[in-house]
Amino acid sequence: MSEVFKRKIENFTCGHCGAKVVGNGYTNHCTKCLWSRHVDKHPGDRAEECGGLMRPEQVELIQGEYVITHKCERCGAIRRVKAAKDDEIAAFLTGMI
Repeated sequence: MSEVFKRKIENFTCGHCGAKVVGNGYTNHCTKCLWSRHVDKHPGDRAEECGGLMRPEQVELIQGEYVITHKCERCGAIRRVKAAKDDEIAAFLTGMI
């Protein structure tokens, strides 16, 4: 973990699809549609003022783990994050999302 990481357990409603997401302190995106919100400068700090929705642009399999690349719809920032075990990766990969 990065020394600037701040674990913050939060439940939220997805700003894209409206799904109710139960957070575990590491959750930063919707498990249903994989969209996120641009709220962190460093993981968990909630210091980013942008607040734009972040579209899942790409999912890669790296060393046996899925990694999601998000792009902010508002400012264009790009962030990468490991997928969670309950993410609907198959729906994204088959174009269902």
